Order: sequence, then C-alpha cells, then structure tokens
Amino acid sequence: MKCHIVFLAVIFMAVIITPAAAQTPASGKIVPEESELRSMIERYSVDERSLNRYYAFPFSSTRRSRFMAFNKEWCGILDGVDFDRLSQDGQIDYILFKNHLMRTLRKLEQEASTIKETALFIPFAETIIGLHEDLKKMQWIEGAKASEVLNGLKAQIETTRKSLERQVVGIKKAAVRRTVTMTAMLRNGLKEWFDFYNGYDPLFTWWAAESYKDTDQAFKSFEGFLREKLGGAQSGGQSYSIMDPVGRKALLKELAFEMIPYTPEEILALGWQELAWCEEERLAATRELGFGDDWQKAIEHVKNRRVEPGKQPELIRFMAFEAIDFLEKHDSLTIPPMGKDIIRMEMMSIERQQTTPFFTGGEVISVAYPTNAVPYEQKISTMRGNNPHFSRAVVHHELVPGHNLQGFMSSRHRSYRRPFRTSFFGEGWPLYWEMRLWDMGFQKSPEDRIGMLFWGMHRCARIIFSLGFHLGQMTVQECIDFLVDRIGHERDNATVEVKAHLSGRAYGGKPLAQISYLVGGLQIRALSRELVDSGKITAKAFHDAALLEGSIPIELLRAKMVNQKLSPDFAAKWKFYTFQK
Repeated sequence: MKCHIVFLAVIFMAVIITPAAAQTPASGKIVPEESELRSMIERYSVDERSLNRYYAFPFSSTRRSRFMAFNKEWCGILDGVDFDRLSQDGQIDYILFKNHLMRTLRKLEQEASTIKETALFIPFAETIIGLHEDLKKMQWIEGAKASEVLNGLKAQIETTRKSLERQVVGIKKAAVRRTVTMTAMLRNGLKEWFDFYNGYDPLFTWWAAESYKDTDQAFKSFEGFLREKLGGAQSGGQSYSIMDPVGRKALLKELAFEMIPYTPEEILALGWQELAWCEEERLAATRELGFGDDWQKAIEHVKNRRVEPGKQPELIRFMAFEAIDFLEKHDSLTIPPMGKDIIRMEMMSIERQQTTPFFTGGEVISVAYPTNAVPYEQKISTMRGNNPHFSRAVVHHELVPGHNLQGFMSSRHRSYRRPFRTSFFGEGWPLYWEMRLWDMGFQKSPEDRIGMLFWGMHRCARIIFSLGFHLGQMTVQECIDFLVDRIGHERDNATVEVKAHLSGRAYGGKPLAQISYLVGGLQIRALSRELVDSGKITAKAFHDAALLEGSIPIELLRAKMVNQKLSPDFAAKWKFYTFQK
C-alpha cells in the first residue's frame, strides 16, 4: 500500500508542475483551467469507475472493504497536499474532493448496518457473491463441485423461506423491500455465473444444468414470497416502494455535505415563506382574469387551454426558441451557436410517463403527452397538466438557459468535477432562471403568470412535502392532497410526483433532491444580487462565469467569484436568505 501511495504522490507532483490544459468553448474564447488537482481527481474518478465495474454487487462485503481502503488511501494522499500553495481553483478542488471522500466513507459505514439488517433474509448471498468474484479472479470451478454448491443454495433458500414464514410479525417492510431488490440482483448474478460455463464446459453442463434449473426456480419462488407475504410487493400497478423517513439527524448531515448552513426547520420556513408570496401573486392574476378570489377557477381556465393531439411538439419547439430569442435580445448570457444547433426532441414513452408526468430536458427534450392507447381520463389529465401556459413556464428550465445550456457547458469546462455534482446547482440554475425571467417580464398574460406561479409553488411544495415526510410530519397521502388542494395539481400527476420521489426512484432516493430546486435557485439569486445589483459585474459576465465552474456547491461558486480566502476545513457559513419577521 505504501508503494501505491508513493506512486500516486509522484503522479500528483507531476500534476503540480504541469499546467492544466485550456478548453475552447464554441465561441472560440480560450478559458484556462488552473487547478493543480485536476489530474489527481481524474485519476481517482477513473479508478473508482474501474472498481465499480469489477464488483457486480453493491452490497458485497468485499466490495465495501475494497472501497473503504481505496477512499482512505486517497484521503491520505490529499492530506499530503500543501493547501496553502494551491491556487484558488486548486483549493476549491481540494475542498470538493475532501468533502466527497468523507461523505463516501460515511455512506460505506452506513451500508454495513443496512446490509446487516437484510442478512436475515438472504443468508445465502455471500455464496453467490463468492462464485461471481471467483470468476473475476479467473478461478474456475469443477462441474461436480458446482452441482454441490447449487444444491446447497437451493436447500438454504428453502430453509430461509420456512424460517421467515414462522416470524412474519415484526419484520420491517422497508428491509424486505430492499431485500427484494438485492434478491433480484443475486438471482441475475447466479445466472451470469452459470451462463459463463454452460455449454462451454461439457462436464460443468452435465453436472450442473439441472441443479441450476432447480435452484433458479427456488429463487423465483422466494422472490414471490418476499413480495407477496412479507410486504415487499409494489402497489397500485406501478412499482412504488416508499422509503422510510430519514429523520432530522440524517437531513442535517446531508445539508452540511451540500454546504447549506440551515436546519431542516429553517428550510421548511423558507418554503412556506416563498409559497405565501406565490399565493399573493396568483391571487392578483386570478382577479385580473375576472375570477375574483377563486384561484381554482383560474387554474381550471389555464388547464383547459390545452392544445389538441399532435400539436404539442410544435408548441414546445416554438417556446424553446422564443426563450432563446428573448435572452439574446436582452444580452443576458452567451449562448454558443452549437448549443442551439444540437437541441433535439423525442416523445416520452408511456412507461416513463408513469413516473414523470411532465416533460424533461437537456440536449434532448422529452415531451410528455398521451398516445391513443392511454385511457381517456389519463389522457385528459396529462394534456391539462402540460397546457401551454404551464409548459411555457418551464421549457426554458429544460433547454436554454436551463439544463441544455448547463449540460453543454459542464461537459466542456471543468468536466473533471463531475464526481462532485450537486443538484443544488444542477436544478438551482434552471430554477434561478424561472425567477429571473419573471423579473424580466417574460410572462405575457395573466395566464402565463398563473403558469409560472404554478411551477414556483410546485418547488415550494416540494420543500414542504419532502421535508415534512422525512421529519415524520406528513404522510404520503397528505403530501398528495397538499399538491392537489394547495397547488392545483391534477390528482394523477400529484400521485406520480409524490410517490416517484418518496419511493427513491427519482434522484437515487436522495432526501434533499426536492429542496435543491428552490434552495439552489435562491442561492444563485442571492449571489446575483450581491455581485450584479451592486454593479461589481454585469449580468452577462455573472451568468457566463457561473457556467464555467461545473455543478458545485453554490457557496464555493461564490467563494470563487468574490475571491474568498479558503481553508482546508472550509464549512458553509453564507446566509443567503432573509426570513420575514
């Protein structure tokens, strides 16, 4: 291990001496990247991806041990770097890298307790993992021994099932749901192991083929038992498996990692305060439309202005370039010509619309709209939820200046920072533009204002229902009802929205994903007010500079822009939000 560390240290010293390569954006402007740690981080990323490819099972004890050792090695290497001799870019990368390593080690430690909890259900897991890892080491098994192992597995699976049948009461459903996923991976891994030999090794096939068939059948039956009898089944015809609330302590740790110096309760208060502002503006637009104080009628009016079948792609294309033209007219930021040229569109599959009822974006904008095969009520719900005014409010979120431009730039500038990506910038940047375009008067009519406010309130509601759930203050049904009754969602869309995110299917189950939109947007808006409104920098220069740093915590983006003095133990302190008394 010492030799390995010395070798990496030599590589790192070479990085210190070698200037980082400049990158050339589509505009032709040369933007140098000065960080001395760039090659070091790139090496870590490549090695991490190699290890992830090698270990097939994320819950393997050998994988966990290897990754613990791997990340501890890199902690040692990073500790040997003279922080004070680094440039500011290098210091930012040091802080990002250290934060990443510390969080990874904490997650690995947490995995140990999670895996211990599921060991009761799959005591045979290590046998299958061992077979798989022997293949990676190119250590072969003889046919007779393979048959013996498979028969032993079958007996162990059946014994485990009988044992669980006697103690159904008191078993945690969340642990069972995790086990269902792990069992499917184990069964697939056993198949891969069997297929490696089957047909190629005659003796293996002669001995093991029937044993494998019997074992696989026992596995299949065991999976069904977990789903149907122990509460691991998915409900409602859609695979939603609601996660357990993570609790306040876990939320505080996640906020610290994301460099958000507020408590969960303060973020909740932020959500409620922003929601109150949106509701006041919605009421003003409602009155302008002639509906008095009945905002539900205003929402109905807007939803019913949906386009006819076949017209949605044309509408989205018009709105995409409408936003680009508006931004270029106001000289708000640099939009590389290629960024506009490579925008593409696809129609979202009906299967995906079951978990994503609205369109998504990036280089490709994926349009949610029902096909002829969708039942009538679902057709109407989706069409109403993707009406022109709701859509106009967020096409620019998905394309330019949002995710499309963001992705275009991040893949060309400081792409080595990819391991440190945060949704507080990833989703905060497009949300910031929703707020800025409102301030610039992008909305043309009261209906447009209702549309923009709907999504603004939606982001507030995400803070309220996600933190409410994870703090144990709201049930899943209360979250759905909140979106319908307070925001104006279609019930089908609200159900998908809540369950997709609280099941962990969206954003990998990260508990802060839903708050990152509005909180990140407010951070960038606060930074803009600090620098642009004070006259220290133009709006265009601010926006262009922000896109060159990658998707990093916004407090570190601020540190770069204000040339803040940094330290190796940097922690978030920037209070970017003002609470009303």
